Amino acid sequence: MPPTEGLSAPKVPGTPGTFGAESPRAAREGAEAAVLERVPDVAALAAALDGVDYLADPGLATALFLAVRLPQPLLLEGEPGVGKTEAAKALARVLDTPLFRLQCYEGIDAAEALYEWNHPRQLLGIRLAEAQGSPLVEEDLFGADYLLRRPLLQAIEHPGPRPAVLLLDEIDRADAEFEAFTFEVLAEAAVTVPELGTVRATHPPVVVLTSNRTRDLHDALTRRCLYHWIDYPQPERVAEIVRRRVPGSAEPLALDAAGAVSRLRGLDMVKPPGIAEAIDWVAALSLLGVDRLDPASVAATWGAVLKNRDDLELAQARGPGWLVGA
Repeated sequence: MPPTEGLSAPKVPGTPGTFGAESPRAAREGAEAAVLERVPDVAALAAALDGVDYLADPGLATALFLAVRLPQPLLLEGEPGVGKTEAAKALARVLDTPLFRLQCYEGIDAAEALYEWNHPRQLLGIRLAEAQGSPLVEEDLFGADYLLRRPLLQAIEHPGPRPAVLLLDEIDRADAEFEAFTFEVLAEAAVTVPELGTVRATHPPVVVLTSNRTRDLHDALTRRCLYHWIDYPQPERVAEIVRRRVPGSAEPLALDAAGAVSRLRGLDMVKPPGIAEAIDWVAALSLLGVDRLDPASVAATWGAVLKNRDDLELAQARGPGWLVGA
């Protein structure tokens, strides 16, 4: 379903972002003004991200700013659990715009990314027409009301005033063919539905791609993207993030847990714990009434921070006392 130049979509109700009285130039200028109001500069974006409890270092804040204002797709890489997905979610909250998330996986296809027809509803329409003795032509069954919009099409159709954020999560898990297809559609900010015509974005989405580097992405994609690698933060920064996400947690506990996770990451683990695991761990410890990390609380909650049997045995061999520095 590649975009086709020269086609214009019919005036079908329910396809936002494609039709309307507003000219493309006026829509574009209105969108730019709406975005400029929210994201005037890097410092303002960093402060706004902080306001939605996402702590971004200057490099990440700059990359997100450029993704919004250039605009250009942003590829975020880093180890699992460092906040790549959360960055896109926080950006959508700052822009006060919808987030459309496409979770990629091996075998994902175009229908799950763009659209597919609602076959059960079409069948129901046929049966109702037969029961009522009404004439039914093929065009009646392939209108906008029978279209199931998936994340890419939803993001392209978003009516504004600010562009939607489109998150292609773990793009490295999809195959190379799907990767190429997805980016071709995004480059055009348009998609052709053969039965309806071409749907073009009035406000092309802000695109964030994430990758855990399970495979190398194609050069054709990476060349067109801004790139930022998210490092695992220092324990003090981790503790600050944890306290934002677990508001009722004690500050000493967050610091203890951040230091303990840092020690665990120094071991040769299959799945080193990340920020997400630190948050889960502190949430579990807080629920148990723990204010400071100690060997007993560690022994009782290994499963909140370590999610692999080999990693668990490796840490247990060192002992909970080692983990808390006792």
